[in-house]
Amino acid sequence: MLKSQTIAANRRTKRRAHHVRNRIRRESDRLRLSVHRTDKHISAQVIDDKQGRTLCAVTSTAKTMGDSLAGKTKLERAAIMGAELARLAKDAGVELVIFDRGSFTYHGRIQAFAEAAREGGLKF
Repeated sequence: MLKSQTIAANRRTKRRAHHVRNRIRRESDRLRLSVHRTDKHISAQVIDDKQGRTLCAVTSTAKTMGDSLAGKTKLERAAIMGAELARLAKDAGVELVIFDRGSFTYHGRIQAFAEAAREGGLKF
């Protein structure tokens, strides 16, 4: 990939993330469920932007998640993580959130995570 193509791709990614975050700011009365993924791992957290606090978080790199994620595909891991975050959010008293996918498209692991979180009881 040429340098100019890389720069253009980075601009598109930043613009997409900026669009999502601006939409979320308009609905600022809700807590934000922010998801991030890498090639191997996925992490998510429920954030209260007004107080600047993270209420609960999960990551596939945590040692506590190691046994339940061993031998699973990345898509299955994302679904397990979504269900776990929904459980932690319920324990923290959170039910209504807004989904912040960042610059990631709603497809694959991001979609599996979101659907599992919905099945776990989160509403967004």
